[in-house]
Amino acid sequence: MSKIDPIHVIGGGLAGSEATWQIAQAGVPVVLHEMRPVRGTDAHKTQGLAELVCSNSFRSDDAETNAVGLLHQEMRTLGSLIMAKGDANQVPAGGALAVDRDGFSDAVTAALEAHPLVTIERGEIAGLPPEDWSSVIIATGPLTSPALAEAILELTGETSLAFFDAIAPIVYRESINMDVAWFQSRYDKVGPGGTGKDYINCPMTKEQYEAFVDALLAGDKTEFKEWEANTPYFDGCLPIEVMAERGRETLRHGPMKPVGLTDPRNPDVKPYAIVQLRQDNALGTLFNMVGFQTKLKYGAQTGIFRMIPGLENAEFARLGGIHRNTYLNSPKLLDPTLRLKAMPRLRFAGQITGCEGYVESAAVGLMTGRFAAAERLGRPIQPLPHTTALGALINHITGGHIETIDEGPRSFQPMNVNFGLFPPLDRAPKAEDGKRLRGSAKAIAKKKMLTDRARADLAAWLAAANMPAAAE
Repeated sequence: MSKIDPIHVIGGGLAGSEATWQIAQAGVPVVLHEMRPVRGTDAHKTQGLAELVCSNSFRSDDAETNAVGLLHQEMRTLGSLIMAKGDANQVPAGGALAVDRDGFSDAVTAALEAHPLVTIERGEIAGLPPEDWSSVIIATGPLTSPALAEAILELTGETSLAFFDAIAPIVYRESINMDVAWFQSRYDKVGPGGTGKDYINCPMTKEQYEAFVDALLAGDKTEFKEWEANTPYFDGCLPIEVMAERGRETLRHGPMKPVGLTDPRNPDVKPYAIVQLRQDNALGTLFNMVGFQTKLKYGAQTGIFRMIPGLENAEFARLGGIHRNTYLNSPKLLDPTLRLKAMPRLRFAGQITGCEGYVESAAVGLMTGRFAAAERLGRPIQPLPHTTALGALINHITGGHIETIDEGPRSFQPMNVNFGLFPPLDRAPKAEDGKRLRGSAKAIAKKKMLTDRARADLAAWLAAANMPAAAE
């Protein structure tokens, strides 16, 4: 019988399963609490651990030029259970890692059930964990049970924990009509990382604006499920049609305000309203419609958004959507090892910390498990380099957004891992002959430099901490 007190993990999703595995592999007993099937959720269909409730894709597996692919590699290096069982249950998906969802969940469940230091208990933890649980990881995701969510709110003094996140559409850059639109930042402002020409601007006349607002108000919208009905919107993420319902001029004073922008083809005529699109990926092939989060149904979105001058032939990489999310104001509430400042015996992992995506949730679970195990064993906890994908993601969660060209106060919102979270390089990439690179060659070279730096820094971190590269 082990003399080490167990660590308790609440939630058997990807983050909780990964945290449990990392703790057990470190030689610490762990009790994993999963409320299904005793209490179900509105999204899960099975009682399996690490059930994938949406897509079966872990996204790109390219570790050279893609941030999520780099995260895959780092997790494999640290002995990730989620990545190991994902690899073992892979299905064809080109350059992405997609999995057989049932086979994947079954494999994760079997591995945890078979581990001698893991105990799985089925049942809801209603409210805060018992006081005699000296180390607890809460990894309950966006479907945290109401009793636990209320207890967390009371403990942290926050006013709300669950919000609706409305997602803005993303447009392929090549489908935007640049004979109508133009590049310009508002007031030509050059912010950090900006050039003064960081947005694509699509102008509207008064008649076009009025017709657009009419279409928004009349458009077919997604109906809320009963359990979502009383969830508030995140104020910084209001759906475009909700803003339009607040008054016909609301959009002109919000995301469609025309101030500080001048159409270079017609500088003497002030547009009545302007739709802005902001670059959404490092290659500049995708642009998101700023402030255009929406709950319009897909069929309505394409027709209404193509009413915007410059987007007549727009092709959408992603249409807008809306989903319930539950997450902490982590930069305020959590310390660098993801402990709750108000009650350090509690750590958090996964989507509830403010990360987005399967892999990101599992990655935060991986590090939270390692942090908790090191603390239980009395070992020093080494901070992760922010230059690694794991470190950049946790730094985002515990330190908030890295400043961007956007105006206004910063507010914490969930994020997928991306190269925008990494510290900048200390030198620009160059060709083998020493000449400056341009265009896509420069973008690819920059990404390779970021991933090379990340691998070197992770290896150095492991060596300094005297950690094995992967769990046996």
